[in-house]
Amino acid sequence: MTTPLNKTALKQERDHLQMYERFLPSLDLKRQQLIAVYQQARVTLAATEREFEALVNSQAGLFALLGASEQDLSGLVKVTSVVAGEENILGSRLPKLEEITFEVTEYSMLSKPFWVDFLVEQLQSVGRTTIRREFERQRVQRLEEAVRRITQRVNLFEQVLIPQAKAAIQRIQIFLSDSDRAAVVRSKIAKAKQRSGEVF
Repeated sequence: MTTPLNKTALKQERDHLQMYERFLPSLDLKRQQLIAVYQQARVTLAATEREFEALVNSQAGLFALLGASEQDLSGLVKVTSVVAGEENILGSRLPKLEEITFEVTEYSMLSKPFWVDFLVEQLQSVGRTTIRREFERQRVQRLEEAVRRITQRVNLFEQVLIPQAKAAIQRIQIFLSDSDRAAVVRSKIAKAKQRSGEVF
């Protein structure tokens, strides 16, 4: 749709430009804050990934014992519930891990090897870390999406709306200025013709 070249359109475009320029800094600030939160979430996830790897690697000997054992340890530790909440960070709804509950199958201290107690603790640690890692991955994913969306909006303002409004203002101003000059010239020609007595 072509912008009309008149004073009303000029005022509208100036109002639009003013609104865009007023809105852009707060939008850009939110983008910067979201990027900072996103980067922190990535750091947290990387730490949890390292923690998980260290936990699994440190128990390689225990898992070897498990493989060589005749004991039936299936179903020894089960996750019975994961309580998840949600938090709103800069308009992004992020999952928040609140509580994990495990159920440990009863076993006789006499019929099981000495290391089963330690195994139960380790299985719970691995389970906790695995679930926490999954929540952190979801947070990173949602924040990445939020950063992408807000960056698109900032770019829309910076690269499309503001330049378009400025170009429209300039085009209307040039047209109105040319129209004013043309009107002055016509007026002078008319006065000159009246003075010379010509009829038009």
